[in-house]
Amino acid sequence: MLFPVYWMINVSFTRDQDMRADPPHLFPSDGTLEGYRAVLHQQLPYLGTSLVVGVGTAALTLALAAPAGYALAKLRPPGGGVLTFALLIAQMIPGIVMAMGFYAGFLRLGVLNTLPGLIVADSTLAVPFGVLVFTAFMSGIPDEVLQAAVVDGAGRLRAFRSVVLPLSRGSLITVALFAFLWAWSDFIFASTVDGGGAHRPITLGIYHYIGNNNQQWNAIMATAVVASVPATVLLVLAQRYVAAGVTAGAVKD
Repeated sequence: MLFPVYWMINVSFTRDQDMRADPPHLFPSDGTLEGYRAVLHQQLPYLGTSLVVGVGTAALTLALAAPAGYALAKLRPPGGGVLTFALLIAQMIPGIVMAMGFYAGFLRLGVLNTLPGLIVADSTLAVPFGVLVFTAFMSGIPDEVLQAAVVDGAGRLRAFRSVVLPLSRGSLITVALFAFLWAWSDFIFASTVDGGGAHRPITLGIYHYIGNNNQQWNAIMATAVVASVPATVLLVLAQRYVAAGVTAGAVKD
C-alpha cells in the first residue's frame, strides 16, 4: 500500500532523462530538485487556493451539519428518520452527476469559476456525512445534561452552544478534517465549476503538467508530495480525535 507513496517521492527526485530507464531506478542515483523548484515557482498560488477552499468547506460544513445533527438527535423533529435516510441516499449520488447540476446552476447565478461556488460544491460531499456523525454522537449525550442547562436558564440555542458543542469536540474535529481533506483532494468539482478561473486548486495545478506531447513527471510527483504534506500532518495531529469521532455512537450502554 505504501509503495506508490514511495514511488511518488522517488520520481519527484528523478531527472527527465532517467525517467524511462530500463530497469527503472529504485533510488534516484543522480537526483534533481527541478520538480520542487517548479512547485515553488508555479504551484504556490494553487496551494493557497486549495487551502482557502479546504478551510471554507470545513467551516461551512460545521455551520450546517452541527445544528442539523443536534436537531435530529435531541429535538427529534417530525420526519427526522426520512431526512436521515435522504442524507444516506445523497451520499450515493455520483459526483459527476452533481457537478453537471452545479455547472448549470452556477452559470445562471454568475458564480462559476469563483471560490465561494467551489466551496459550496465541495460542502455537498461533507455535509451529509457530518450530519450523520453529529447525530450519532449527540444522541449519546445524556438528556439530563441538557435539562440541567434548561433549569439554569439556558434556551435550546444556548444549550447547544455552551453544552453540546464543547462535549462534541471529537466529532467536530473529525467532520472538519474529513471536509478539509475532501475539498483538498477534489478534482471533479474543481475541473467542472472552476476549471478556467484564475483561482484553481492544486489538483488542477497537477493536471496542468500533463499534456498531449509533454508530461513533466518529476514536477507532477513533486507537486503531489508537497500537496500530501498538509493532509499527512493534519491526520497525524488529529488521529485520536478522528478515531473517537468516527466510533462515537456506534456502541451504547
